[in-house]
Amino acid sequence: MNPTMSASTPTPDNSPPTVAPSVNALSERLVARLLDDAARLGVSITRTPGGTVIADAGVAAPGSIEAGVLIARICMGGLGRVGVRSNFDAAPLWPTMIEARTSSPVLACLGSQYAGWSLSATKEQTGGKKFFSLGSGPARALAVKEPLFAELGYRDRHERGVLVLEVDRMPPQFVIDKVLHDCGLAPDGLTLIVTPTQSVAGTVQVVARVLEVALHKTHVLGVPLDEVVEGAGSAPLPPPAPDGIQAMGRTNDAILYGGRVHLTVKHDEVARRLADSLPAANSRDYGRPFADIFTSFNFDFYQIDPALFAPAEVWVSSLESGATYHGGRIESALLQAQWGGKAAAP
Repeated sequence: MNPTMSASTPTPDNSPPTVAPSVNALSERLVARLLDDAARLGVSITRTPGGTVIADAGVAAPGSIEAGVLIARICMGGLGRVGVRSNFDAAPLWPTMIEARTSSPVLACLGSQYAGWSLSATKEQTGGKKFFSLGSGPARALAVKEPLFAELGYRDRHERGVLVLEVDRMPPQFVIDKVLHDCGLAPDGLTLIVTPTQSVAGTVQVVARVLEVALHKTHVLGVPLDEVVEGAGSAPLPPPAPDGIQAMGRTNDAILYGGRVHLTVKHDEVARRLADSLPAANSRDYGRPFADIFTSFNFDFYQIDPALFAPAEVWVSSLESGATYHGGRIESALLQAQWGGKAAAP
């Protein structure tokens, strides 16, 4: 088997097996660009004694919007496009928007970008503070520690891997060793990128998940994932907040109340269902700033209605009928009240 490709997947009609692309191989050139341009992008690069690369994009290093865009593309396994658009038209939702699109939505968003790998260590294991982070990006598909990969029928095989950690401090050696072991990588074959949510790059790469959030909700709704063949999304880019809870609230609000997604699916029935069921407004918890919701549930994500985690507004096009269905709405007043836009004092 070619080490840069995943396992072959037989097709239902007994046609020749297909070979899915390696998200780690496809993201390598993007990782190389991040490392080569680190100084310009505000990213600090260090290496462990074993050779594992750690890219700090917001803990001690300043990071940047451009770094966040590149990291978001890495998270999508090289299968998506992410960009920044300025919006200064009359009464814009917000001056700066993040856009993401892909022709491989299931693999790019769920097989790579989704933050589904829970990595933790006790105080004893770190020799100091306990550690917790959610891992996202291509290396998830090497470790396949999540049940989701069995449903996707995908496992990547490559000699190099990259993982993004959403945490505000550098990972301890215990966690690095766990990632290396579970991914089957040599120490110098791993790159870890650290992006705190309250950093500039961290804010960008979380908001760039607007399409991934829609794919995850589609999966939760029980819609067959092979129905979705194209996807694009956009969401406003808020300023980072220095407080971690508020920063998390802003990035979630950007998607839940300001995110727009356009999906293309195979069948008309699925398009109708998604347009009706996908938007965040279907949740019982909808309508309050996310930081307030999170606080009201004693900082426990699992008490929040899962239906809330979805884009605000969706369009779903059907290849079967050619029709497009629309659902949801943007809550611009809520976003403006949370993020500012106030007139400067004279």
